[in-house]
Amino acid sequence: MPQIKVNNHSFSNYDSVLLNHIHLNLNVDFKRKELSGKAVLSIENKTACRYLILDIKSLVIDKILLEDSFETAWSLGEEYNHFGQALVIEIGKNTEKVAVYYKTSPSAEALMWLEPEQTFGKKHPFLFTQSQAILARTWVPCMDAPAVRMTYSADITCDPQYLALMSAENNFEKNAEGRYHFEMPQPIPSYLMALAVGDLSFKSLGVNCGVFAEPEMLEKAAYEFSDLSAMISSAEALYGPYAWGRYDVLLLPPSFPFGGMENPRLTFATPTIIAGDKSLVSLIAHELAHSWSGNLVTNKTWNDFWLNEGFTVYFEERIMESIYGKDYADMLSKLSLDEMQKSLESLMLTAPGDTKLKLNLNARNPDDGVTDIAYVKGCMFLRYLESQVGRKAWDAFLNQYFNHFKWKTVDTETFIAYLNKELLSKYPKKQFNVMEWIYEIGVPANLPKIQSKYLLKVENMASEYNQTRKLKSIDTAQFTTHHWLHLLRNLNADSIQSTMSELDTTFGFSKSTNAEIQCDWYVLAIKNNYEVAYPYLEKYLSTVGRRKFLEPLYFNLSKTEEGLIRAKKWYEKYKNSYHAVSRNTIEELLYNDPISNK
Repeated sequence: MPQIKVNNHSFSNYDSVLLNHIHLNLNVDFKRKELSGKAVLSIENKTACRYLILDIKSLVIDKILLEDSFETAWSLGEEYNHFGQALVIEIGKNTEKVAVYYKTSPSAEALMWLEPEQTFGKKHPFLFTQSQAILARTWVPCMDAPAVRMTYSADITCDPQYLALMSAENNFEKNAEGRYHFEMPQPIPSYLMALAVGDLSFKSLGVNCGVFAEPEMLEKAAYEFSDLSAMISSAEALYGPYAWGRYDVLLLPPSFPFGGMENPRLTFATPTIIAGDKSLVSLIAHELAHSWSGNLVTNKTWNDFWLNEGFTVYFEERIMESIYGKDYADMLSKLSLDEMQKSLESLMLTAPGDTKLKLNLNARNPDDGVTDIAYVKGCMFLRYLESQVGRKAWDAFLNQYFNHFKWKTVDTETFIAYLNKELLSKYPKKQFNVMEWIYEIGVPANLPKIQSKYLLKVENMASEYNQTRKLKSIDTAQFTTHHWLHLLRNLNADSIQSTMSELDTTFGFSKSTNAEIQCDWYVLAIKNNYEVAYPYLEKYLSTVGRRKFLEPLYFNLSKTEEGLIRAKKWYEKYKNSYHAVSRNTIEELLYNDPISNK
């Protein structure tokens, strides 16, 4: 038995054995809530190693064959929190294929098995995966580290009533046999492997793009994402050709824990962005941008997560500016920056080290790094660099960067060296505080300032209302989702308790169907103990699974004894409709003595 150690959140020995390709042959069983079959790994034993070490978590291993013919010895390492176990397989120095026969656990964290009532159609079950950051190992035995890129293919069998989709070349219609073949010819890290199975339909939105959704949501999704083709064209004009063939979006049921997931060729998207006015489609621009920053060039470790997300937020803003104009893009940037400032204040009190761009997540759940710091501070750093060298030079550098590291992984130190050599060295008279931005806590003094004339008007309205409590000071004639959010975030929560009812009656906040507005209003309702909103809040918590919304609501409830009791009651009632990613976050809030730490 070799010595087992965790490197880059993985047990795998990817420095010794090269994983080139995985072929999956899996059956989808909704009754058992189980995937079963085999994964055939194509490997290159670079160092004549005696063992192949893979990552697994909660997988039941039936047998392992070499070259899919000869059974070999295998063993499991000690189980670790977050990381699962090492699967240690004896191989020969010339072994090229290893077939792992296995089945998943009904509680596998990556797999969300939805009952019919949890879907829009209410008639059929639904399955989707969420592999990021280190959950691929709960449904595929693999080298579950972003440093490992491989191609994959799959044969998926399911009930013929359903369509199976993957982050690969997809079919657009169901077939009578319920058998689907997939190819992903470009190398990807394991966290970008994805599967969804359900009653799904497709609508084209352009030459190389379209939307999948349950039939009940297809037209709404198609309307909301109708600018998808224009987004792709704008992105290509900025940073080079789209390298993945097609770009489709799958609108998932409400339990999906994130806004979107950039699975290549098939972005997974939350239904909470269906606002009816396209006001929340910047999320799609974000996931599209990942086709370059993250998917094409990937962070080598989860400590370098900002290289994925900071670049993507910057790219997203450029796409939105190209299509909708600078004023609109500045409004979105201002909202993001304000949210980051709140996160920064909290983290500086609880985990100041997590305000650095380069993180230290060793022995921690890499989900701890999914904060506004990676996203917005990372973006602000790139905006700062653009401001120093000019947009023309900056865009030329980014094009060069994406092309140079195409299909590769990059860590922070590699990026710094490349940045200095290819760009900053051309400006010897300028001082760039790159190391401060990346390795110091907080934000530098030269953080870019963002002004939005749209939001300034809203701030003035909120300020006047905070002082006078007169609704006539709030002119909502030109309001979009973003104006409403900025208004709610600038109302003085400590002094509007007496006017909560008037605000609600006038603007219908409690009964809103806009998930973003609802979340911010319900936070105000909790802070002011506005119980009229609580039935609507409970319904919201029962139908929305997006962690971004669940976390602040359960957090604010947990800050009082009465609220904590209510939060635990609601959580226990609705937790089965939440993905494991969301459940883990909420349970840490509710069952880690939040009252004593409020």
